[in-house]
Amino acid sequence: MKILALLVLSALALTFSSGCAYRIPHQNDPFATPAYSGQERLQRTDRNWAYEGQQAQDDWDHFWLIDPPSRMTTWNVR
Repeated sequence: MKILALLVLSALALTFSSGCAYRIPHQNDPFATPAYSGQERLQRTDRNWAYEGQQAQDDWDHFWLIDPPSRMTTWNVR
């Protein structure tokens, strides 16, 4: 029983003493990382999701031969 209690206390100590729980720059921001604030991180994620959605739509259109990719023009540009 003493060994079990020691193992549980050791596991808790290792869990709560990790560097992941140390967030001094953005203490009240649950989405913050050391490099970005939570708002910057969410904006970055939204921007990436929007780009991925555009790429998926282009792939779908290319599969069905609907129209050329949206990043290209239909005009003859030199």
